Amino acid sequence: MIGVPLWLVGVVVLCGLAGWGVPRLIARIPEPVPKDGEEAVDRYGPVAALPGLAWRAALVSAVAGGLVAGSVGLDWPLLFLLPLVPVAVALAFVDLHTHLIPTKVVWPTLGGTAVLAAMAALADGDPVALLHAVVGAVVVFVFFHALWWFYPAGMGYGDVRLSAVVGFVLGYFGWAELLVGVYGAFVVFAVLGVVRAALRRDRTVLRTPLPFGPFLLGGVVAGIVLGGTLWGHLVSG
Repeated sequence: MIGVPLWLVGVVVLCGLAGWGVPRLIARIPEPVPKDGEEAVDRYGPVAALPGLAWRAALVSAVAGGLVAGSVGLDWPLLFLLPLVPVAVALAFVDLHTHLIPTKVVWPTLGGTAVLAAMAALADGDPVALLHAVVGAVVVFVFFHALWWFYPAGMGYGDVRLSAVVGFVLGYFGWAELLVGVYGAFVVFAVLGVVRAALRRDRTVLRTPLPFGPFLLGGVVAGIVLGGTLWGHLVSG
């Protein structure tokens, strides 16, 4: 492909292949333990068995991986970004179809990402980036927890947990990426809700729950790809 580095083509192919395995990843997610008096429900199995999920996940993974890698370049942060792509895609599809973000996936993902990010920061000679990532995770998590505490009906606690991963990743790259990514997720989420209600000509649609996880994860891509540029335009006026 003319003008496209060979390594970037390899990243796109690699992410696409990883995305192809998303149905198997979803099928392996442990089901939530039922509360007293509740029956066990197979929530994730039906999602993993959705027709066409493999190729759709592969396409989304390839595009997301290509955008992120193209923005970051052939650099150490790819060490923790690329493994995150298929996991994020899996979480997005699960949330879309179940309105759940599995805790047993989020915390191991945060832990694994933190370890790989530490290795990337040390290899890159930039330990400050790791400090920014930790601060970003804490700040975003506290912000989301406060939103949930004030209005729990407006946000699931799975989004609060996921926000720590989002804040960590975006914080690694800087405050511009973090602000643009998180704020952009809210803006696109709100606009889509209004557009959906307008198309259906039904204001009650605004009260229909809409999973926020996919928008939050999409904000990571937007923050990395557009954060620095958008913030520069905003600051310069």
